[in-house]
Amino acid sequence: MNVAEFRAVLLSNPNAALHLMLPDGDFVPAHFHVTEVGRVQKDFIDCGGTTRSAVTCLLQVWVATDVAHRLTAGKLAGVLKLAAPLLGSDELPMEVEYERDAVSQFAVAAAEVTPMGVLFHLGKKHTDCLAPDKCGVSGCAPATNCAAPGCC
Repeated sequence: MNVAEFRAVLLSNPNAALHLMLPDGDFVPAHFHVTEVGRVQKDFIDCGGTTRSAVTCLLQVWVATDVAHRLTAGKLAGVLKLAAPLLGSDELPMEVEYERDAVSQFAVAAAEVTPMGVLFHLGKKHTDCLAPDKCGVSGCAPATNCAAPGCC
């Protein structure tokens, strides 16, 4: 889901409560705060030597002890509007950063409007070899089997 799609769901349901479901079916506690809306750019070289860039809109959520706090869809839409100049594009993929056992990032996979509010389904992110053609295998093999210098 990108910023435009995410914001459209929020604006269509401005008074709705927000719910975040983790990939394992657990929920981020309903009294979460969105502490940051950021544009995150990662520039890197893959194991085959290709320079790449990935840019996302990252919502950092945090759970405090004030259990009465509830963020509405309209309020989050307002925060995204303030962040628009920083984000620079409505096409950025949406991600949520949340700390449970460790700080983790989740792709926003889907939105569902329910009687309880707007439910955002968070998906898993995975690592992968981005240059299997240079390694000569499906995914990275141990360094001794790689065909390209520096691969794996």
